[in-house]
Amino acid sequence: MNNRKEVLIGFAVGVIANSLGTLGYILLFSDLGIVDTFNAAVTQGHVGSLLALGAILNLVAFFGFLRLKRDHRARGVMVATLLTALVIMYYKFFN
Repeated sequence: MNNRKEVLIGFAVGVIANSLGTLGYILLFSDLGIVDTFNAAVTQGHVGSLLALGAILNLVAFFGFLRLKRDHRARGVMVATLLTALVIMYYKFFN
């Protein structure tokens, strides 16, 4: 049960890191607001690119957990990254 909790913590960190990375990219490199940028990305078909750029922070979390010998948390970050990849694939193929 303890391992499952560690994986869930890692998953939460991965989702939060991806969200913060996406928001950070929008705030730093977009002239529009957050909602306007996201709506423009949806209409132009660039949501996958936004999510992929946001997932770069998952690398920091993943290798940080590995360095701290928190392998199960790193596994949770990997699951969050794979979920992001599935969402990107969905937007690429079905939108």
